[in-house]
Amino acid sequence: MTRRERQELIDKGLLLPLMEEFYTIQGEGFHKGTAAYFVRIGGCDVGCHWCDVKESWLAELHPPTETQKIVENAVKYSDTIIVTGGEPLTWDMGPLTTQLKAKGVQTHIETSGAYPLSGEWDWICLSPKKMKLPTQEVYEKAHELKCIIYNNDDFKFAEEQAAKVSKDCILYLQPEWSKRDKMMPKIVDYVMANPKWKVSLQTHKYLNIP
Repeated sequence: MTRRERQELIDKGLLLPLMEEFYTIQGEGFHKGTAAYFVRIGGCDVGCHWCDVKESWLAELHPPTETQKIVENAVKYSDTIIVTGGEPLTWDMGPLTTQLKAKGVQTHIETSGAYPLSGEWDWICLSPKKMKLPTQEVYEKAHELKCIIYNNDDFKFAEEQAAKVSKDCILYLQPEWSKRDKMMPKIVDYVMANPKWKVSLQTHKYLNIP
């Protein structure tokens, strides 16, 4: 296969830069505590300074993998598939989710929403970033909004983002892991004063699992 042919397949979503895949427990947000199979797609230019998977940023470091093979492997483990990144919406998610839905599984995505929404999703977890804000469609369709709290200014940003999602979207505040001891008491106080929000924790890190 030539480089051009490979790029055409990538552009169509038939090849995706697969960083890693694993079966584990969802650690965050609405579905925390449930078993799911994670598919981590490489490639992200949003550039969060506190990102804990910076090795996902450069797509060229991760092998272009046939979408069909990703699907065939994923459905062996779980009926809930969570696509994460990197930023998965960098790529066309249509072929991946079409094949997953054909297998009768639930499709979830974790995204910053910075790129146009593609694919068919049963659950959209939107975690917006200041550097590159979500598209209007992702705001409208998000099932949960997860705002990461790194410093005091992030509470204001979280409120700005909450004003843009639908009234049915579940709202979460989650401490950035390295700042959890400092920010967690502030998050607790904030949620108690503003009960439309819920607290999200990275429970998988406390459990020492992927």
